[in-house]
Order: sequence, then structure tokens, then C-alpha cells
Amino acid sequence: MEANVNELKQVHRRTWAAGDYSRVAELVQDPATRLVDAVGIERGMDVLDVAAGTGNVAIPAAQRGARVTGLDLTPELFDVARERAASAGVEVEWIEADAEQMPFEDGRFDRVLSALGVMFAPRHEVTAAELVRVTSPGGVIGLVNWTREGFIGQLFVLLGGYMPPPPSYASPPPLWGDEAHVSKLFADSGVELEFERGMAPQPFESAEDHVRYFETHYGPVLVAKERLAADGTWDEVRAKYLELVDSFGRTPDGGFGLEFEYLLVVGRKPG
Repeated sequence: MEANVNELKQVHRRTWAAGDYSRVAELVQDPATRLVDAVGIERGMDVLDVAAGTGNVAIPAAQRGARVTGLDLTPELFDVARERAASAGVEVEWIEADAEQMPFEDGRFDRVLSALGVMFAPRHEVTAAELVRVTSPGGVIGLVNWTREGFIGQLFVLLGGYMPPPPSYASPPPLWGDEAHVSKLFADSGVELEFERGMAPQPFESAEDHVRYFETHYGPVLVAKERLAADGTWDEVRAKYLELVDSFGRTPDGGFGLEFEYLLVVGRKPG
């Protein structure tokens, strides 16, 4: 089974390396900054950003004076992350590693965070246990994840209906945006959880504007487009995609204002 899990993770790596994720990360900086604000980072703390991507969490954490490590399975994203960190005048240690098997000793970090990243690791129970393990006693775990009911969660439902099913051991990423699921993942850890939902407004002027952007830059959509175009179903999926965007973005006055719903999770590990 381990070989199969590693093969799936390499598929994930290629997916997130596709397109230009930095262009999408720009659209979701606000939830990441809100996460950093919510966990009370102080100067001198050791902070880990899991599935760090292009640094949406790592960089603002470093700007608050923390010693920050950014971990990601897709090191291709670190090129932009390093440029962003340099522009912000901060230092971050970037490490290629797996969220399900992190190369750190127990209790290493005061704050262990992830914004829209760790949710894509396939085995949720394994990932949650790792988050707890590397958090220091009395430390805080902070997460921002897309909800299943929100736009991104429903986009994954739509695409998943046309793509090959995931293996039985891989849980759907949007479950990390469900309070009951997250509570179950941490039930035996002693971590005390707090939840809050929020919205990330988007700058798109129409459904077509959004779809063009995501099918060009967002790895999961780009990979799905390439696969489904090859079997002749992309036009059908794209039409449903446009309908989905319009259903979430249409305002009562007939305008357009797309927002992405997310779940903010703050978990406090016993001292």
C-alpha cells in the first residue's frame, strides 16, 4: 500500500506544479493572514507552515518576528515563495517534505499552521496526528480549509464526478472544511478546537472571467481540463462549471460577486 500512497502523492505534486499557483494564491491571501492573526504569533516563536505553497502563511508569520519553516511536497512552488520572502525582507526555511511524515521531532513548533494546503494530503487521520505530534505542549494548531458547501468544495465535487475515483484510503479534501469531521480527527488528541467560517471575496467580473483564470492557472482545474479534453468531455464539464460559478456569484441585484467560503480552525494542545 505504501508504494501506492507514494505514487498518489507524486500525482498530487505534478498537479500543484501545473499552471501557476502563485496567481491563485494571490486571490486567497486574506484567509491566510486572518489565520496568522488568529493564532497569536509572537516574536521568537517557532512556526511551521505545512503545505506552504508560495508562502501565504509563512511570510506574514515571519513578519511578526517568528522563526518560520515552510514545508511543501511541491518544491517548484518555493521559487516564488523565496522571491516573495525576499521582497518582504524576511527569512523562511523552505523544506521539501510530506505532511503525513514530517521530518521534525515531537513538540518542535509553538504554532503549526496550514492555509488551504494540508487538506489535500490524502490520509486525514495520519495528517492530523502529525500536526499534533510536531506541536509543542501548550502550542496551537491553526488551519484554513475550503468548506464542502462553498464554491471550491462544490467545484471539486463537480470535477470529481468526471475524473477517476480516488483510492479508498484517500479522503475528500473538502471534509477538512467540516466541523464534525475535523472534531473527529482530533478527538483523541486532547486538542481543544474552535471554529469560525469566513468568506474570501474574489475579483472576477463574470463566470467566464473566473473559469478562464482557473483553467489557465489552477493546477487541479488545468489537469482536469487536459484529461477531459482528451476524452471529449471538457466542453460539457466547462458548461457545468460556468453554471456553478454563476449560481454562487449572481447577486440579488443581478450583478456578480463571487466568494469562496472557508473554515478557520484553531486548536490548542494541552500543556
